[in-house]
Amino acid sequence: MSYKKVKEIYSQTIKEIKEAGLYKDERIICSPQGGRVKVRFPAEAPIREIINLCSNNYLGLSSHQEVIKAAHEGLDARGMGLSSVRFICGTQDIHRELEHKISSFLNMEDAILFGSCFDANGALFEGILNAEDAIFSDRLVHASIIDGVRLCKAHRFVFEHSDLKDLESKLISSQKEHKFRIKLIITDGVFSMDGDMARLDELAAIAEKYDCLLAVDDSHATGFIGRNGRGVHEHYGVMDKVDIITTTFGKALGGASGGCIAAKKEIIELLKQRARPYLFSNTLMPAVVNATIRVIDLLSSSTERKDKLEELTTYWRSSLQKAGFELKPGNTPIIPIMLYDAKLAQAFSQELFNEGIYAVGFFYPVVPQGQARIRTQISAALDRRDLEFAVEVFTKIGKKLGVLKNGQ
Repeated sequence: MSYKKVKEIYSQTIKEIKEAGLYKDERIICSPQGGRVKVRFPAEAPIREIINLCSNNYLGLSSHQEVIKAAHEGLDARGMGLSSVRFICGTQDIHRELEHKISSFLNMEDAILFGSCFDANGALFEGILNAEDAIFSDRLVHASIIDGVRLCKAHRFVFEHSDLKDLESKLISSQKEHKFRIKLIITDGVFSMDGDMARLDELAAIAEKYDCLLAVDDSHATGFIGRNGRGVHEHYGVMDKVDIITTTFGKALGGASGGCIAAKKEIIELLKQRARPYLFSNTLMPAVVNATIRVIDLLSSSTERKDKLEELTTYWRSSLQKAGFELKPGNTPIIPIMLYDAKLAQAFSQELFNEGIYAVGFFYPVVPQGQARIRTQISAALDRRDLEFAVEVFTKIGKKLGVLKNGQ
């Protein structure tokens, strides 16, 4: 088939995506990441500075001067990159330093670095499980976990979101049919689209009862959830009961790239022998490694940014509720405003942009059909005045588009 015919197929598919209101435009940021960013959209429009309410920059560290300085130091001292994978000639002293620091921060025995947490989740299951094993995953786990599970030959069981009775039912029924070598429960710590937390205390009890490993993707929690920002396992007081944590350096921990698996030492040792993204991808660049080390040091010395984030989050959620918006329940900096209709979410986002607020619409396939929303995310880079202005804008648009529950 010639590309001329293929082009017609793809063009029609793109047209259908647009007609369904599911097309995703990219807005061009012309500044560092922060509570306010300079944006150009559409391409021919002038650059505007607007308030950013849709970033994973939870602690405001993406443009922190100490973090930037550390990145420069890493670049100057260790070069641009290693041009190699870790086991050939790609392991520097700072890679091992970061692995020790992040594993200690998360209360684990060791860690292994990846180019992203997506790679980490892609590596985990195939690296430590085989056809004699079983995986039990929450229905709403991140896409990278779903892809990672697909790469593995283990038996797969999906339990309804946060439905621990359903999990137990599947554990019991599966045991009647199979005698698995290893059973692993996998969940997000904070679910990125809804902003709710996995009940890790109850999951840990179930894992212990049914002799399972417990693994958590804590990408939307590391650095700011829990008393000292260690994550959801700290929040629920089960730091000694989680066997595996995958997380990212691309959100609260500096916002660049990179991720890791932190776990029991035998798991990490095995992954260093078998994890394909580790064995066949270039090592993490020194600037990112050095900057992430500095971030962990900053977070270990003070909870000031985490505390500010919690205060802003409480204000934002309560203000939106008072205004009459329908929110997903939760207590994290991810606060989705439910609109349900994709075209409405697109229109709401555009109205926000026109008024100086950056918050994009989320719709299928990022969330299920009929579950479109504006996902707002709070950052310590914001201040109270930013959110006060944003509340006024959201309320104004909510009235205009008729989405406030109290009919205002």
